[in-house]
Amino acid sequence: MTCIKNSAAVLAALVVLTGGPALAAGLSAQEQRLVSAAAAEEGRSLQLLETLVNINSGTLNKPGVEEVGRRMQAELKALDFEVRWVPMHAVDRAGHVVAVHRGSGKGKRMLLIGHLDTVFEPDSPFQKYVRRGDLAEGPGVNDMKGGLVIMVAALRAMQAAGTLADADITIVLTGDEERGGRPLSVSRAELINAAKASDMALEFEGLAQENGKDMASIARRSSTDWTLTVTAKSGHSSGVFNDTVGYGAAYELARIVDAFRKEAREPNATFNVGYMLAGTAAAPNDSDTGGVATGKTNIIPAQAVARGDLRTLSNAQTESIRAKMRAIAAQPLHGASASIAFDDGYPAMAPSEASRRLLGRLNEVNRDLGLEPMAELDPLKRGAGDIGFVGDIVPGLIGFGAAGAGAHAPGETMDLSSIDRQTKRAALFMSRMARP
Repeated sequence: MTCIKNSAAVLAALVVLTGGPALAAGLSAQEQRLVSAAAAEEGRSLQLLETLVNINSGTLNKPGVEEVGRRMQAELKALDFEVRWVPMHAVDRAGHVVAVHRGSGKGKRMLLIGHLDTVFEPDSPFQKYVRRGDLAEGPGVNDMKGGLVIMVAALRAMQAAGTLADADITIVLTGDEERGGRPLSVSRAELINAAKASDMALEFEGLAQENGKDMASIARRSSTDWTLTVTAKSGHSSGVFNDTVGYGAAYELARIVDAFRKEAREPNATFNVGYMLAGTAAAPNDSDTGGVATGKTNIIPAQAVARGDLRTLSNAQTESIRAKMRAIAAQPLHGASASIAFDDGYPAMAPSEASRRLLGRLNEVNRDLGLEPMAELDPLKRGAGDIGFVGDIVPGLIGFGAAGAGAHAPGETMDLSSIDRQTKRAALFMSRMARP
């Protein structure tokens, strides 16, 4: 038996025995209790996860969204939050959970963001929670009922360790993140108002990973849709290109879309063409999944429509690219005219130094938990989300939820082993932010 003669050797031995590389190195006694309390939440978290996933809460299934909302309200009330349900009848959606915990007023005021809904409506064949070892499968298990469970578990651990008492936290759980009610100025008013009274935002959507390593996000790109409408003179096809008729709607549509590709591109931005229609008559269908175009080979098309999306890294970039697209559409081929309209989609959360400083604090947490530091995820690898509505108001971090794969598709999965480390990360980070 080897004799241990110094403190460094003692620490090394503890690492081997406990499997916690830095647990004894950077944590106070209270923080060690916090980490232990977070670990103890795992069994309860698994039960809550199964319960929430088995409640269908597709965005348009209002009773289901309300039921998940009631479950979350009960969890938060037990943690001494002042909780209210905000109906969203005006935008034809279920509603939101808004919860407030009043602490000492001396630490950072935190806004926690999540959502109650999923993309899987009641008519989807994908409905049930199934566990296979450390993998869970089910509708919304990763996006983002796993995140709801981790949020609750972290707050419960904070309460058990005594760190929740000082924390000033507002929680907004939207009921329509996957299909936002219009106008968004109404459906996101509660979220925006909460941000104005906060110092930082933490979004509990899924944890991103690359090459098996956890990644951090300090930015999300925007997501807005555009509609290009073209009209032109029609006539017999033998007259196309001449000075009397011109080029028709199909050529004008093709010119504009190709000019977008050539002239409107900017770094970190993308614009996709979802579908195109052209003919004697052309119109999208009500579900916006395509449309109908009619015509003949010997008739010059009189109408054309294209629908697509635009994703940018900042709201300033959104306006820049929209201006370019408008200018391109305003230079029609002979005999045609075009107009382009943009919807009020999800804004961008641009990367900022303030958010990067928060990531530095999170990596201090990772160090003290014995976890690897988290690098910044390329924003092009993450879609839009609710934190975009407050990105110009407060700095923030994204990805305190669960690791998983296949979000938005049947077979969506969650890595159950991520619950423990994400609960510890969130609990310790929020506890430190709550300090004076």
